[in-house]
Amino acid sequence: MKRSAFIRSGALAVFAAGWGGLPAFVHAAATEQKIIHPYKRTKTLVCIFQRGAMDGLMAVSPYTDMNLMALRPRLFMSPAQTEGGMFDLDGKFALHPSLVALMPLYKENRMSVVHGVGSPNNTRSHFDAQDFMESGMPHTKNSLTGWLNRALTLNHQYSSPFSGVSITKSLPRSLQGEAQSLAISNLEEFVLQNNNYGKSANSINTSFEKLYNESNNQLLKQTGKDGFDALKLINLEQVKHYKPADGAVYPNSPLGRSLKQIAMLIKMNVGLEIGFAESGGWDTHINQGTLNGAFARNLKDFGDSIAAFWTDLGGYQDDVSLMTMTEFGRTVHQNGTGGTDHGRASCLFLLDNSLTGGKVMHQMGGLSKEELEDGRDLPVTTDFRSVFSAVAAHRLNITNHEKLFPGWKGRNLF
Repeated sequence: MKRSAFIRSGALAVFAAGWGGLPAFVHAAATEQKIIHPYKRTKTLVCIFQRGAMDGLMAVSPYTDMNLMALRPRLFMSPAQTEGGMFDLDGKFALHPSLVALMPLYKENRMSVVHGVGSPNNTRSHFDAQDFMESGMPHTKNSLTGWLNRALTLNHQYSSPFSGVSITKSLPRSLQGEAQSLAISNLEEFVLQNNNYGKSANSINTSFEKLYNESNNQLLKQTGKDGFDALKLINLEQVKHYKPADGAVYPNSPLGRSLKQIAMLIKMNVGLEIGFAESGGWDTHINQGTLNGAFARNLKDFGDSIAAFWTDLGGYQDDVSLMTMTEFGRTVHQNGTGGTDHGRASCLFLLDNSLTGGKVMHQMGGLSKEELEDGRDLPVTTDFRSVFSAVAAHRLNITNHEKLFPGWKGRNLF
């Protein structure tokens, strides 16, 4: 990757960050301009990163394997429990009761689960594993591009300032690269009009935008232009008074607010091709709990946020795919403090109206000690790139997976 492109990507993230990234008079200057015509309706891939390593064996449990009960006496759950039991998916796997909001989507064949997913790199470092997964290059530490940014480049359609948007305070690793991408922590702050500025401030606004336009530094000039163009696409009143579709109730949580803003961008037809959000708190070393506890609360927020998002999309559902990811899973054996430690494989969720849903896709074996990796972990039987590549091919029509994931010689999962 060219150094200039890397700098521009970082500069644009700094310029566009909703949390303190733009001075108020810059917002005012941009929003005073005429709103340009929206982009045509696009196909959109939405990704959610569950940071901290989610316990896939508890979210979607292979409850019929008696080894799981023996290894997790305090954490084991099954659909046979009379109250608050798990939801049987296929006679082998069951969904955690906190994900009740996702069950209708599974039954309607809109949602599927991929289990035993992970990286071929066996690191148990959160930082390294997340970096490898977001770059899409699990054996390379010095990659300057993320796989979602490469997807934008290969899609050859990114013309909107909103082609790639992360609803986070800083641009995630996966969206860094040649294609312009924005990090926006709050849409309302991003387009906020400051009505306290008078005529004298308006002249400053004009001068500020002129400074960017006349700059000899092309990186700065383009970064400023991209930021102003993005601001002109969104109407503040639409954002302030946005009402989700009937039945869509978002949790008042970071993930709920992020997905609500992504739904706004999709429905505003601003050219969003890739949306990114994240959910934290999945590092459950202590007191993981079953029906209650940190894991159950986090999982409920996760499921309720996704269900609200899908309901909110309404007629846009057919143009959207949602995929989740997490850096690795947890140990099969519970630890001495009622939690689980860093492991290997986990599971992910896929939502799409046109994919074959209503099933758990996996190549997993059993959970006997002989079948576990290092005698303790669920082995990675599905390379995360085989899932990511398949979803990118389906939703963004990207067929060159060798450019999307350099060095990978595998096959798409579907």
